[in-house]
Amino acid sequence: MANAESVLTSGAAVPAVRLLPSTRRLVVWSAALGIVVLLALLQGYLPSGSLLPSHALPSGSGVFLAVFFAALLCEYVDSALGMGYGTTLTPILIGFGVEPLLIVPAILISEFVTGVGAGFLHHRDGNVDFIRDRRAQRVTILLSALSLVGTIGAVVLAVNIRGSTLKLAIAGIIVFMGVFILATLRRQLRFRASHIVALGAVAAFNKGLSGGGYGPLVTGGQVVSGVSPKHAVAITCVAEAFTCLVGIVAYAIAKGAPAFDLVVPLTLGAALSVPMATFTVSRLKESVMRGGVGLVTLALGVWTLIRALS
Repeated sequence: MANAESVLTSGAAVPAVRLLPSTRRLVVWSAALGIVVLLALLQGYLPSGSLLPSHALPSGSGVFLAVFFAALLCEYVDSALGMGYGTTLTPILIGFGVEPLLIVPAILISEFVTGVGAGFLHHRDGNVDFIRDRRAQRVTILLSALSLVGTIGAVVLAVNIRGSTLKLAIAGIIVFMGVFILATLRRQLRFRASHIVALGAVAAFNKGLSGGGYGPLVTGGQVVSGVSPKHAVAITCVAEAFTCLVGIVAYAIAKGAPAFDLVVPLTLGAALSVPMATFTVSRLKESVMRGGVGLVTLALGVWTLIRALS
């Protein structure tokens, strides 16, 4: 039986476009979402007032659900366009009054889990073929290898100095890439591995320093270097997962155990966004994906620039 659904038109089989996820995926996703919300509401009735010891977040189901849904929304954008999770979620959590050095390790843990899951589902949904596509394999391995030096160096600096100058430089690079992608929407770009090497090292450094900024640089950099937008998004998810793993280990050595009351809602929210995000990518046209990557890259670059200057 063919994988794609079909309809008969004039006696010929014509593939039908599926606009919604499969019933099984939608049912499982809805059930998981309902269970998390129910458990979060239940914690308000427990004697301690929380299922987890309160360390980074104020206790209560309202705060838990707010962080959970913020992570779900931010990771949906990240898994669909390859950017936006840490860049947008970090300032949101700071608004909750969470200390930055508690935020970054928690974000790294949640993105490691979701990166692995997103990579698997991007492959399963046909957005990239990590088994047969040699270029996808090479770019993923290259970006992952760059994570070792960039992330470890960033963690060492993060616990000692402020990174305002670095953030300003990275913001400028992100803005430039967003403009470049939009300016070359109708052009077929040649693949250049040298661009990926430079941007991958800077992106890994920024990820370890601030918890964000990896996706706009790496996804945008791949597109600028001639990689297909769908491939770029999937590759970024996997490479970022490895980058996060390096950062998690480095932070554990430098700062000790993370704040699990922050890790749990972030990881649950981010993980639940992945099945819907990878399905969305599988149904988008390459031109739409490239335009979306360009617009979001530019918007995040401007936002990062404003934050760096404020």
